[in-house]
Amino acid sequence: MSKITLYGSPLSLYTGKARSYLIKAGLAYRELTPTSEHARTHVQPQAGTKTIPVIETAEGEVIRDGTAIIDHYEGLSEYAFSPSTPKQRIVSRLFDVIGAEGLLRPAMHYRWNFPELNAEFLTFHFETMIPPEMDRKALAEKSMDRMRNAGQAFGATPETFSVIESLYEELLEKFNKHFGLYPYLLGGRPCIGDFGLIAPLYAHLGRDPAPLQLMQLNAIRLFRWVERMNRPESDVGEFEGVSEAYLEADEIPQSLISLMGHIAIDFVPETTAAAGCINDWLDAQSELPSGTPIERAVGTASFELRGKTISAIAQPYRFYLLQRVQQEYERMNHQEKAEVDDMLETCGMEPLLSIKLTRQIGRAGNLEVWL
Repeated sequence: MSKITLYGSPLSLYTGKARSYLIKAGLAYRELTPTSEHARTHVQPQAGTKTIPVIETAEGEVIRDGTAIIDHYEGLSEYAFSPSTPKQRIVSRLFDVIGAEGLLRPAMHYRWNFPELNAEFLTFHFETMIPPEMDRKALAEKSMDRMRNAGQAFGATPETFSVIESLYEELLEKFNKHFGLYPYLLGGRPCIGDFGLIAPLYAHLGRDPAPLQLMQLNAIRLFRWVERMNRPESDVGEFEGVSEAYLEADEIPQSLISLMGHIAIDFVPETTAAAGCINDWLDAQSELPSGTPIERAVGTASFELRGKTISAIAQPYRFYLLQRVQQEYERMNHQEKAEVDDMLETCGMEPLLSIKLTRQIGRAGNLEVWL
């Protein structure tokens, strides 16, 4: 029997992050959907919620959330996938945030607004997430309706389809250029940021029929990275002689700077708007006890994007990950901070170092909580 049980689904965005890490770290695991009696009666109560991914270790420890799963095994491996140099550490952590929160709008749009290509594929997978003794068809359809509505809550509405698609098509071009030069974000080895990105770029954008077709036709090298992130070997055959290491001298290549600059177009204004919305909510929760689990969303934030107004739910989890970027920065010396400042200013990401919530977020009992 495998030492680790991963409860998740090929359909699940966040499962992709944990699965890829287990594969690349060479950790033996088996993946199950959380439909068994053991999952429902033993694992989920310890996880604190029904969300996936969740792992159960050989010792019986239950860990919920891809970030926490990776943190656990990074700590045991002396941080094997965490760069040691300042700019690369910031970039790695930043792409972890971008993967979890920055690509949700195109991920939801391309999953739910192309039913002619996706419907049968999605129906099959949603039904597999329902215990077999239940009415899988009816319950899957109910779950799918809920997720379709969630797509709108992330800002994917008919009025915004054109701007979502134009930005994403340009993003594919930027990704494709970078992964034509390097196997991974920072050279010949995946980093934490790669595992963050694989979440939306596999389960939704690199697997659902409509966006998969778009990626394979327009971003072949990005598609190869998606394949590479799900294989135990380095899979860098087209990069003859590449070292399986991060780029030397803390290098951040221009192709990555260009990619980050494009992502900043909507990621920075949305993060700014979301912080304002959540901070207003926190101001009204003056007696919110420490240790209270964070909510999925606490309101709706609006921002302008290429002449369109986008309204999307404001999610505290974005700032749980962003504060990790900011903590990395605060641990640096003056010279390192100056180098990071220059890099982030070049690509329009510098505001992310100072956009903060009025309360920090930690973890307790397998849940993210207000401190």
